[in-house]
Amino acid sequence: MKIAVAKGDGIGPEIMEAVLNIFKAGKLPLEYQFVDMGKWVFDQGYSNGMTPEAQETIESIGILFKGPMETPKGKGVKSVNVTARKTWNTYANKRVFQTLHGVDTVFSKAGIPIDITVVRENIEDTYGGIEHMLTHDVALSRRFITRPGSLQVIRYAFEMARKKNARRITCGHKANIMKITDGLFLECFYEVAKEYPELKADDVIVDDLCMKLVTKPDLFDVVVLTNLQGDIVSDLCAGLVGGLGFAPSANIGDHICIFEAVHGTAPDIAGKNIANPTALLLSGIAMLRHLGFMEHAAEIENALLYTLEQGIHTGDFGDRNITSKNTTEFAAAIIANFGKKPAQGAKPSLPNMPVTPTVFKLEKNPLIMTKEMEEETIVGVDLFIESMEQPTVVAEKCLKHTLDIFKLVTLSNRGTQVWPKGSVFTNLVNQYNARFESVGDAPLTQTDVIELQRRLAKDFKICSSELLNMWGEKKAYSLAQGQ
Repeated sequence: MKIAVAKGDGIGPEIMEAVLNIFKAGKLPLEYQFVDMGKWVFDQGYSNGMTPEAQETIESIGILFKGPMETPKGKGVKSVNVTARKTWNTYANKRVFQTLHGVDTVFSKAGIPIDITVVRENIEDTYGGIEHMLTHDVALSRRFITRPGSLQVIRYAFEMARKKNARRITCGHKANIMKITDGLFLECFYEVAKEYPELKADDVIVDDLCMKLVTKPDLFDVVVLTNLQGDIVSDLCAGLVGGLGFAPSANIGDHICIFEAVHGTAPDIAGKNIANPTALLLSGIAMLRHLGFMEHAAEIENALLYTLEQGIHTGDFGDRNITSKNTTEFAAAIIANFGKKPAQGAKPSLPNMPVTPTVFKLEKNPLIMTKEMEEETIVGVDLFIESMEQPTVVAEKCLKHTLDIFKLVTLSNRGTQVWPKGSVFTNLVNQYNARFESVGDAPLTQTDVIELQRRLAKDFKICSSELLNMWGEKKAYSLAQGQ
């Protein structure tokens, strides 16, 4: 079976070599096609961090195993890691965090077992990286949460939870504040939950979730979150089990999957053969199970767990009274322990059922879309305008130019209402949101909105605008603080 392999930057090549040597010793029937990705590819002028040949190879094979990669700083280029995940729509980032005996943590010393799977939405949210400076003082980042994207990752999380016989699946969110975006994600969570009545499904506000994770992590089983919150929470969970050096990562899509180490490239120790390959090995083991090599995966993981249990370690962790191993020696110790099982947490050996990845020949981009259940109506517009004047002056100018079919409802500044009611203690920046709604909630057209913008442009720079939509009787926009 062919898999594409990108060695990575910094310590990437040496930890990848260690893992592939373990796979070779395990007699895995894999053929590796090495592809060019990472910092040096950026330096050659490829802005996405991969050569066209690398992209073609990965898309033809469907599986990518990659080491850590560096994004050049200060060159205006996007992270190759994020670009790869988004380009190939690997919508679910799965990270498993388990107690590893031999890796001491606060919780292992207290005898509190940890077995948490975090599923993070991988495509949307602020990771679209769509940002603009609207004024010299005001930056905007657009946060996209979509119904089809949310349903994809949430359904994957429920399916995975069912297969692992999870006792609980939790949605982490901030829908108490971001009522439209996180509210949509939470709505999708409970919509999918109805299809899995055997699973206990609940939700926790993300800041409360973080507190509970560091006080009672054993309460949680599977947690699904939006992209940014999932990124933060998954690294928090890595800290519970010893750090990113023990955190595997799988990026799952319908057509292409990526298995990678998510820790840094550690350039300060690169080339010294002292890096810890555990995270990449665990990611590789997850890849083997994904490909159906269950028996091989169990043998390698049990050998790793036995090695850790025996106190064998690299220099970044473990008992300082026991001499640490370098990368090559650590891999050799794992190979020497093939066939052995740890006293705690041994993995069951299931028969191999290799699954040949289906190679998809797509002729056009898939469009994911749900059915519109209610009629859409435009009932107003938010115009984000630049001004250094006081709210009453801004309001007067807005009212001077408005059309009869519009009414100026509120002015807000950084999300807080400052007109018609407000407080002089509210600090202002040089951008207001002027909210215009239709008189009597009558439907509006885009032409009406454009004409309003044209009129206000006589007095203001209009930095951005957003339509105020309704679906049926449901408002599809939030209120300002204090409105």
